[in-house]
Amino acid sequence: MAKDFYQILGVAKSATQDEIKQAFRKLAHTYHPDKAGGDEAKFKEINEAYQVLGDEKKRAQYDQFGSAAFENGGFGFGQGAGGFDFSGFGGAGFEDLGDLFGDLFGGGRRTRARRGADIQIDTQIEFRESVFGTDKTIALTKQSACERCGGTGGEPGTGMETCKTCKGSGVEVSVQRTILGNIQNKRTCSACHGAGEIPKSPCATCHGSGTQRTQRSFVVTVPAGVEDGAVLRVRGEGEFLRGGASGDLYVRVFVKPDARFEREGTHLYSETKIGFTQAALGDTIEVETIDGNVALKIPAGTQSGMQFRLRGKGVQTSHGRGDHLVTVIVITPRKLDRTQRKLLEELGLRE
Repeated sequence: MAKDFYQILGVAKSATQDEIKQAFRKLAHTYHPDKAGGDEAKFKEINEAYQVLGDEKKRAQYDQFGSAAFENGGFGFGQGAGGFDFSGFGGAGFEDLGDLFGDLFGGGRRTRARRGADIQIDTQIEFRESVFGTDKTIALTKQSACERCGGTGGEPGTGMETCKTCKGSGVEVSVQRTILGNIQNKRTCSACHGAGEIPKSPCATCHGSGTQRTQRSFVVTVPAGVEDGAVLRVRGEGEFLRGGASGDLYVRVFVKPDARFEREGTHLYSETKIGFTQAALGDTIEVETIDGNVALKIPAGTQSGMQFRLRGKGVQTSHGRGDHLVTVIVITPRKLDRTQRKLLEELGLRE
């Protein structure tokens, strides 16, 4: 039965080679039999279509004669296990499948650098500390390099030897037969854990692991202007790993709220109350800022809800300081004695 390779890959007949290649990668990623939910039959069908459309000469033959031109050995490839032998891909203009599926599924030629686990801890700071910054002492228990062996895992003075399992490479190589042929996989050596060498005599303290659980205290600099929920990264202060790099420490900062101030970006906000007479005639009052009390001039005729800006009294950052905006609330007297009431009536203040 004739097969529509364009339909199988989901591309138009006018598709470019790059579009065909992109469509194949996407479908291969979805249906690869090594993935959960993969479909081997569908994958073989997709691959068959790509073998033809991915090569310009074969594509031209397909466009002229259809899929019949490639049946009964028409591909020019020998039939191996599973019906496919991909040894001819290199000469047929196809990209190296070790690179292709190494990119897609993490196998093939690439290995990930080994590193210890990251650590995340929480710390709380005062509101004022978040504005100006602070140094915070952090104490935590973590896996560190063994003090006795210095992280090598070997008893001091006994030396190290090349790992026989991986021959010093730190990785174990295995070959898996798939419908694509032989795929090479690499993993961290189970004997030396990626170090490439093992101690001749294991350390008496850490028993060869190179690590021990210790409590450490150190200072973390919290920058000025840090916001609630921010995460600071301290490189190399995570878990130690023999034969690899240490992980990182992530410090999540929580800022205690301050009843006096609200923050929005680099600006601070607060409210202050004044009397009816102060609002009408004007006055100079003291208002509280993050730096302490400062004088604020209230002009005559100030209305409730008016906002006054104190420049440079906001949040400190590396680019300078924000402002402090003070909202004035005019308090209307609730109780007046007879004299006060009479004076107001004589004034006859109306809108």
